[in-house]
Amino acid sequence: MRARPLSPHLSVYRFKYTLTTSILNRLTGMVLSAGLLVLVYWLMALSGGARGYEQARALLGLAPFKLVYAALLIAFCYHLVAGIRHLVWDTGRGLEKRQSQRSAWLITVVSLVLMALLGYWWLAAGGRAP
Repeated sequence: MRARPLSPHLSVYRFKYTLTTSILNRLTGMVLSAGLLVLVYWLMALSGGARGYEQARALLGLAPFKLVYAALLIAFCYHLVAGIRHLVWDTGRGLEKRQSQRSAWLITVVSLVLMALLGYWWLAAGGRAP
């Protein structure tokens, strides 16, 4: 009996921009879902009264959580822009190879610009809570 052919390993494939952007869209969605737990914790503390809110504010104001907020900001920007791309694809537009390659670069650039603008607002322009 002859051996069945094996499926090709991922290493035989060249870089696929559509595959990569789609996987990144899914990963950023998972990061945002995990970030929802932080929001729920904050809302529960807020509804628990002043003491619970102050404890949550002290915890969520620590430096490690600032990294979490930055990761959530990055995930939000990329997921938003890539989601708009998927909505355009749902209309049947932009599915050709050159168009999808161009849109892959476009979502990268637009999400980076959006990250920079929101990051500036968050860090420098007074987007902090009082």
